[in-house]
Amino acid sequence: MRNDGNPNKRNKMPVQFLTAGQRAAYGRYVAEPTEVELNRYFYLDDADLQQLRGKRGDHNRLGFAVQLTAVRYLGRFLDDTTQAPPNVLSLLSKQLGLTDANGLSGYRDQRQRFRHIEEICQKYGYREINAPFAGYQLTRWLYAQCWTGTDRPIVLFERATSWLLAHKVLLPGASTLERFIAKLRYRVEQRLWHRLGQGISKESQLNLEALLSVPEGNRRSWFDQLRTGPTTISGPSLVRALDRLEMIRGQGITFPPAGSIPPSRIAALARFASRAKATAISRLSKPRRLATLAAFMRTLEASAQDDALDILVGLLHEIFSKAEKADQKARLRSLRDLDTAATTLAEVCALLLDQSLNDHEVRTKIFAQFPREGLEQTLQDTYALVRPPDNVFYHELQERHRRVRLFLPKLLQHIHFVAAPAGENTVAALTYLRQHHHRRQFDDTVPLDVINKAWLRYVILDSEKKTVNPRAYTFCVLDQLRIALKRRDVFVTPSWRYADPRSGLLSGAEWETARSMICRTLGLDSDPKPVLEALTRELDQTYRAVLARLPNNPAVRFEGIPGKEELILSPLDKIEEPDSLITLRKAVAERMPRVDLPEILLEIAARTGFTVAFTHVSEHSARAAGLTTSLCAVLLSEACNTGMEPLVRDDVAELRRDRLTWVSQNYLRDDTLVAANAKLVAAQHRLALAQVWGGGEVASADGIRFVVPVKTVHAGSNSKYFGVGRGVTYYSRRHIG
Repeated sequence: MRNDGNPNKRNKMPVQFLTAGQRAAYGRYVAEPTEVELNRYFYLDDADLQQLRGKRGDHNRLGFAVQLTAVRYLGRFLDDTTQAPPNVLSLLSKQLGLTDANGLSGYRDQRQRFRHIEEICQKYGYREINAPFAGYQLTRWLYAQCWTGTDRPIVLFERATSWLLAHKVLLPGASTLERFIAKLRYRVEQRLWHRLGQGISKESQLNLEALLSVPEGNRRSWFDQLRTGPTTISGPSLVRALDRLEMIRGQGITFPPAGSIPPSRIAALARFASRAKATAISRLSKPRRLATLAAFMRTLEASAQDDALDILVGLLHEIFSKAEKADQKARLRSLRDLDTAATTLAEVCALLLDQSLNDHEVRTKIFAQFPREGLEQTLQDTYALVRPPDNVFYHELQERHRRVRLFLPKLLQHIHFVAAPAGENTVAALTYLRQHHHRRQFDDTVPLDVINKAWLRYVILDSEKKTVNPRAYTFCVLDQLRIALKRRDVFVTPSWRYADPRSGLLSGAEWETARSMICRTLGLDSDPKPVLEALTRELDQTYRAVLARLPNNPAVRFEGIPGKEELILSPLDKIEEPDSLITLRKAVAERMPRVDLPEILLEIAARTGFTVAFTHVSEHSARAAGLTTSLCAVLLSEACNTGMEPLVRDDVAELRRDRLTWVSQNYLRDDTLVAANAKLVAAQHRLALAQVWGGGEVASADGIRFVVPVKTVHAGSNSKYFGVGRGVTYYSRRHIG
């Protein structure tokens, strides 16, 4: 269906996005419900059975039950109750104590069926979509879903169906719901196109439209050239990425602020523009075409800048890692020469330490055994072969200076870094290089705070005159830059991946509005001064206490070369348990009651009443006799990961399989588990022993590896864990307080 921008014409066109199979399955039984679904939707609790006892005739009771369970499961009543699947009729008949379900054919033709429908709607709260506030609530909820999300129509249809079921609104016709969703989505799209397009100047609009044109002598449009990102990590690839960034900034397109538009909507339009052909975008209606191009250009500079920095980080990592490997290889090749020189110097030192030789004979003895010229050469070789403990393999880096010189001027010209306090020295050095990188000698205004101890011996040629080696200084700054980018001490704007991490924090009026609520949630005072003062005192006292005990603590020591000492903690020695502790443990164990795990859970439920927090998914007041026992059995099966089989007892109504499955499907949800956990935590907090011990925190982390079949700068090999191949590792962390 082509959108020509005319809403009246669009609304008159048929709207169908459901397949024939989906349309046939909407609000109907397409197959027999599974055992899980039977126990969840077709189990009659005590209130249902009480309602059914007032019905005269087996066919009326069965028909009422069929309609009640059908509206719970399907969201609508059956026109023909005989269409209910056999396993549904069998289960309902068994619960009602009926031996024959053939009476439904007579129930279908009676007017009693319509009175039952009215009674179910009145008793259980079901309503039509055109009832007061029902359609309005659905419209508001679904409009928010469309405005903040980018789901397809079929997904919105399924969500709307779930919302109707959850809120006990009878399902309308499939075509009615389709038209409703299509009309709502179009309203949202029009609003988005209008918001993105308003405020763009005529000149910027012409520049946007010109992106779809093909320059003379070229086969691709400007649009295709701008959206083609890098695929390799190399110096030429970084230069091309920087040229692309320059081209994007040179388009001269300015946009008004779009703070009221959800970023996900802008990103969705930008993704569509990045995949669609330029000819397809040119055929869109003008409002949609302008909004699509505007969204694309809004996100393009950030994406292009991120692409360039991704290549830069990968390239610097490659340069420094290869230089380190080359240094290690050279080190291995020189070990034999180093051993020879060390042996010679060791023999010379042995002569120096020989007490039988007087001072006048030492030099004569040494030079007689080792010629002066050879000894001088050995000393020079030793100085050349020895590496300092904090070596930065600068000699190997010098051989890669041509690669750096290829991209450095454009990098300094087009990427403007901003720093957090920890990265200010790096940004100051980059600013100086931007102005003086072409010089063979730097002046006395060069920032020296960026130079760390490892680089000092290579960068500073004359400590008194502060003469700087430009090439070594450049490598030093790049080394600090890659570290700062990794730590996010240095960032750029705009960016998706290298932006200021503090930009997402609340500030100003927004923070003042949320301050009290957040502080109350975290259990902190809204005034930070006393909290910080208390932490400062605690840290200072702890530091002084540790420092005072350190000289007399034999289990703590520092080892290593000067400047790179490491803290070594000796393992604790095993302390034998005294007889009194063994006796106490035995006495306590003898007094502990021997109970099974289910009995403990039932005891906790009786003491705390946490099972009250578990409510039915749709009928919140629905309870059943012995529900606490069933809930504890289901919780135990889930916690022990054994399933329900060990707990099923056919002779106990609370532990029958259908009862346990019904409870599991209808009562165990995230919200009920959270509410029950809150009751348990509150009960535990009231215990005197728990208040003495205090609380704790638990963290859970996991990682997932995705294989990337295409060539991209965002994936690499990790043979240590995943074998050889390009892939992306996604690290997720969940925090449980």
